[in-house]
Amino acid sequence: MDIQFTEEQELLRSSVQRLLRDQYDFDARRKIVASEEGFGRKQWAEFAELGLLAAPFSEAVGGLGGGPLSTMIIMQEFGRHLVVEPFVETVVVAGGLIEQAGSDAQRQAFIADIIAGTKLWALAWTEKGSRFDLATVTTTARREGNDYVLTGEKTAVLAAPWADYLIVSARTAGHRHDRGGVSLFVVDRRAANLDLQSFRTIDGRTAAEISLRGVRAELLGSEGGGVAALEACRNRAIGALCAEAVGAIGELNAATLDYSKTRKQFGVTIGSFQVLQHRMVDMFIAHQEALSLMQHLSLSLSDDEAGVSRLASGAKSKIGYAGKFVADQAVQLHGGMGMTDELNVGHYFKRISSINIQFGDPAYHVLRYAQLDAVA
Repeated sequence: MDIQFTEEQELLRSSVQRLLRDQYDFDARRKIVASEEGFGRKQWAEFAELGLLAAPFSEAVGGLGGGPLSTMIIMQEFGRHLVVEPFVETVVVAGGLIEQAGSDAQRQAFIADIIAGTKLWALAWTEKGSRFDLATVTTTARREGNDYVLTGEKTAVLAAPWADYLIVSARTAGHRHDRGGVSLFVVDRRAANLDLQSFRTIDGRTAAEISLRGVRAELLGSEGGGVAALEACRNRAIGALCAEAVGAIGELNAATLDYSKTRKQFGVTIGSFQVLQHRMVDMFIAHQEALSLMQHLSLSLSDDEAGVSRLASGAKSKIGYAGKFVADQAVQLHGGMGMTDELNVGHYFKRISSINIQFGDPAYHVLRYAQLDAVA
């Protein structure tokens, strides 16, 4: 598949490439990750000024109307540069949920600040033992006046330490696995009775374990529609993560090819060894297959095609396995230096490993694909 981009989309791509090339090289990225906050507020403000935070939103809520294709373009470039700022968490996931499930008043109140880059968001949906199941929720929500009170635990909430607000899934009815009893809530990250224990992930980002003990929250949209909203959100997030993975895979291939042309063994470059040439051809094919799947998924998300959940699971599993294969080969072909902190190859390896477990690992999505295929 080969998408023919519009003039506006090509302009978006070139603008992102220029910004990251000038201000987000590998050394700059390492300094950002090593900083106390762990991400660049200056870079986030520049993303907002360039219109990246507005690109996926519809014009009706103040966005640029770029949809999933603009997200794909941005995330592929972010993947190439290992950008750590929470674009997926704030714009694609939380912003998408607000636009999709929120009331008109909530869209007006929250999305403008996301587009301006003044507020960060994160989604708290994972719980211990949930195994990527959106409906497995034990956190409870009790009505109290015009608000709700949340009690429960959330685990591995990405970008939560950076966030100003959280979207939390909680049960308003039913048992632990009931799809119809889950609702979504907006929570101030600094609310009383909310305990947040932050930690760094293997790829240098931040996440948190969150405990809610009677935390006041605002219902997002209406009761009981949380799982359906989260499923649509997961499809969009998978599209963005697949694009990021494809960008990272492309950079790993380029770095490995360049290294094979300069590293010598037995008096010749290792790129002259036929067995290594075959492996690099396999890496190239894996990247091209992943690229085609990424584009197919993004086009399907843009057109809101039927069966997009099945396609999303297929892409997540296939691109996940392709990413792991390429990352493994790149590290091995670079030898011991492949996992050193000074070389970017190891950082791409870690980021691809993290992407593979976000919103379901490849094995989970193979099973989900089969289940959706059976009922198609």
